[in-house]
Amino acid sequence: MVPSQAFTIATRIVNQLIRDRRTMAMIVIVPLVVMSLIGLSFPESTVLDYIAPALLATLALFFSFLLTGISFLRERSQGTLERIMASPVSRLDIVVGYLFGFFLFALTQTIIIILFTIYVLDVHYYGELWQIFIFQIVIITGAVNLGIFTSTFARNEFQMVQFIPLIVVPQIFLCGVIWPVEQMPDYLQWLSSVLPLTYAVDGLRDIMLSGKSLLDVGLDLAVMVGFTVVFSILAAVTLRRGAAS
Repeated sequence: MVPSQAFTIATRIVNQLIRDRRTMAMIVIVPLVVMSLIGLSFPESTVLDYIAPALLATLALFFSFLLTGISFLRERSQGTLERIMASPVSRLDIVVGYLFGFFLFALTQTIIIILFTIYVLDVHYYGELWQIFIFQIVIITGAVNLGIFTSTFARNEFQMVQFIPLIVVPQIFLCGVIWPVEQMPDYLQWLSSVLPLTYAVDGLRDIMLSGKSLLDVGLDLAVMVGFTVVFSILAAVTLRRGAAS
């Protein structure tokens, strides 16, 4: 059952972001520009077909994390979060409300990226498209919760951006996007095994390149769901600290 005030909070966030035309334009334009550059950088279709799943997972995590982290930080800096927490609203209401609100825009970016990649860049895939969407939804849900949690440790947008090379970039290097994980030193393979993006990339590759189903990538999916739950709990635990910063 969804907490009673969660939809109210989510609706306020959605209406606020929709009124920000520049933000809405960036949400739509930036993924298209990035994917266009990627498509031009890999003119050979076979190379693009292979790297596309890893890019879809990586960009879903990156854009969702950045959008949520900065937007949530703005809620704190404007005093909105503190006012909400002063009202008779539970932490669960707040976390779920913010999750739903930011999730809709992260989902919009992800849908744009997937459709552009498949129908404009003409990337070939073997799994079911709806299963690709479901797997991506799990990724962005975890990324949104990670963004909420991380933003509680930042006092301004500059500090929030600095979390990208600390949290996102290492995952890109260690998840197998650039270099196969099994060819890395043992200690890096161990580190890779505790990073959510590793399982996101592996699962999406199995679906798109091997035609596997969600049941076949059940372990990767379960790990991603586990990360999502952990990040949501951490976000709720650190919420009071974030409001007081």
